[in-house]
Amino acid sequence: MAEGAAEMRDLLGGKGANLAEMSNIGLPVPPGFTVTTEVCTAFYANNRSYPDGLDAQLATALDQVGAITGRVFGDPERPLLLSVRSGARVSMPGMMDTVLNLGLNDATAQALVKETGDARFVYDSYRRFIQMYSAVVLDVAHHLFEDALDDHKLGLGITQDTDMKAEDWRDLVATYKQIVQDELGEAFPEDAKQQLWGGIGAVFGSWQSARAKTYRRIHNISDDWGTAVNVQAMVFGNMGNDSATGVAFTRNPATGEKSFYGEFLVNAQGEDVVAGIRTPQHLTRAAREQAGESDLSLEERMPEAFAELTEAYRKLEAHYRDMQDIEFTIERGKLWMLQTRSGKRTTQAALKIAVDMVAEGLIDRAEAVGRIDPASLDQLLHPSLDPDAPREVLTRGLPASPGAGTGEVALTPEKAEEMAAAGKSVILVRTETSPEDIHGMHVSAGILTSRGGMTSHAAVVARGMGKPCVSGAGAIRVNAAEGGFEVAGRKIAEGDVITIDGSTGEVILGAVPMIQPELSGDFAALMGWADEIRRLKVRTNAETPEDARTARQFGAEGIGLCRTEHMFFEGNRVVAMREMILAEDEAGRRAALAKILPMQRDDFVQLFTIMAGLPVTVRLLDPPLHEFLPHKDSEFAEVAAAIGCDVAELRARASDLAEANPMLGHRGARLGISYPEIYEMQARAIFEAALTAGAQTGAPVTPEIMVPLIATRKELEILKARIDAVAAEVGKEKSASLSYHVGTMIELPRAALRAGEIAEQAEFFSFGTNDLTQTTYGISRDDSASFLNDYLRAGIFTQDPFV
Repeated sequence: MAEGAAEMRDLLGGKGANLAEMSNIGLPVPPGFTVTTEVCTAFYANNRSYPDGLDAQLATALDQVGAITGRVFGDPERPLLLSVRSGARVSMPGMMDTVLNLGLNDATAQALVKETGDARFVYDSYRRFIQMYSAVVLDVAHHLFEDALDDHKLGLGITQDTDMKAEDWRDLVATYKQIVQDELGEAFPEDAKQQLWGGIGAVFGSWQSARAKTYRRIHNISDDWGTAVNVQAMVFGNMGNDSATGVAFTRNPATGEKSFYGEFLVNAQGEDVVAGIRTPQHLTRAAREQAGESDLSLEERMPEAFAELTEAYRKLEAHYRDMQDIEFTIERGKLWMLQTRSGKRTTQAALKIAVDMVAEGLIDRAEAVGRIDPASLDQLLHPSLDPDAPREVLTRGLPASPGAGTGEVALTPEKAEEMAAAGKSVILVRTETSPEDIHGMHVSAGILTSRGGMTSHAAVVARGMGKPCVSGAGAIRVNAAEGGFEVAGRKIAEGDVITIDGSTGEVILGAVPMIQPELSGDFAALMGWADEIRRLKVRTNAETPEDARTARQFGAEGIGLCRTEHMFFEGNRVVAMREMILAEDEAGRRAALAKILPMQRDDFVQLFTIMAGLPVTVRLLDPPLHEFLPHKDSEFAEVAAAIGCDVAELRARASDLAEANPMLGHRGARLGISYPEIYEMQARAIFEAALTAGAQTGAPVTPEIMVPLIATRKELEILKARIDAVAAEVGKEKSASLSYHVGTMIELPRAALRAGEIAEQAEFFSFGTNDLTQTTYGISRDDSASFLNDYLRAGIFTQDPFV
């Protein structure tokens, strides 16, 4: 029995806690130990030095692992080899470092050759260790080793690693050591203990790597948690054709379908699958046949190990009551479990899994609702490809993460960031992705790779981000040096537009029309359960009939904010608005407002009708008047002609209205005080529309009128009295009684502090967090980009105050 358990993830990290849990429920787990997250935080708190006594604890733990395996770490006769892996409390796939085969040196390699009789396996493992350790711990460029391997194969006239013989790998070990000597001016470390400390330090160090920081920022993970380090006895998937390594999911992470899903590689180590360097085979015969491939599945190639793996996944899913992501190795026919964790999944899959598990009795409805990240549901509200639209399919890959994306081709993550910053939609196209690509993946509309399977880095990260991904599109030849890729004899340049369909694996030339989503199936079922449980009501922001209809379709229970200024920027309305602003007296303003009144009334009739008696909160005009004025010469001429004034006079009036600090200027309630006729017109439009819509639908309308930017009780008292007066006028004219509420938006620090006084006049409050944040911090949201990143990097802010 292990000392740890699944609930100890804060101390042991997710990987360490789950390794202990798997061991405790009887699954085959290689023996090992965990260096806790507390050591990591102490490591950083003490200038990257380790706590006292850790050396002795490591020695004791190594002795215990050795006693179980019958091996001794660093021993030249029966050497113990180790894997050193990261494990934060929250899964961060591929973001931190791993070292495999640690403990190999010239002496232990010879001992293993003697023990196993398989020099090819030993020297393949040795060269992997040198390459991985050098890149991760010694910071020697990874490509130097890849280039040396390619050159060696070229000299032998071969293309596949599987064609390399024992002496070839042994020669490559010598070449790799020479690379380290040339790059660092010192030999590759032979001392096993030195190797172990280097590996532990590198894993701790990778917690602060650029890619890990980016991933934490994207997923709102605390920088203070640190990572654990898991040290285990090595098991080998590269010991021959009866050995393998793979990744499996207990359900399909893309669709949520209850089917064993995953991939494996024969005669390989685990990083080969995740890195996407080789395209793996399917686990099941059914998946292989569906894909139309000839390479045998694990079920067909190693039926006994497959049966054991199937039993393990059933046991794990029943134990954790959630879809599991499993890493495994088969060493000479023997199954070993290397990891289990709750699998990353698309929102579509998360919904199906949650709904299905309720039906299966694994979880209840409340737990199903709690498992869905509300923010992730946005993925389901975006359009998908129109199945009837014509398309030119360039090739097909693996449907690694569902959804559709259209954008311009970017071949590097840096280019993707540059293009996205310019407002372009981007598809990141790579041979395969690596953790260093995370920043480019984050800003892209989709990811396309020519290598890698459905459990590769690109697929796992894309699913976690909710982005479409097509992986393993082998017909594509990416050539970054020439600025594009080739497929089916065609050259696609960086900047060309393509579309990918992560649900089918199609790669399509150009843009493809989209269709709007619908609330149905698992989504509708789960949202219905949420309605049974929730205590809050949810409204929408809407100013247009289209937005209001869509919101009702998705269950909105009213409009929480209708920003009336958005209604003034369309067509003839903005001309009438400008005429009102530029009028010299109240009579001129009222004449212009009379033109706007029927337009406003019609807008409100449509919104009230669609909402059919549900509450609608209408915010009266908020922005400063100069925002409605012309800026271009042609616009000045158009407005001057419309209102019959001189262009020079118009420019002078616009200049008079310009403000040094419009955010704190003549806007909101201040406009209503200075120009009461504006709010009077809007109130009349609201009340007349409420009566009309109520008569048409049979559902009485009770509008909620919100006065913006109130700072004092007296402001609201004056404006509420004017709104009440308009209501009385309309009621008398229409011989009808009106039901309505008047409230305000709390968006100034003074209003927040004096809310008790203001509440004496208000029937409801809303909080305007943008302006409240700006005026509390003294930061302009529009100008904060120039320094906000500096504040985040310095740790002054932990996140953007406006988010």
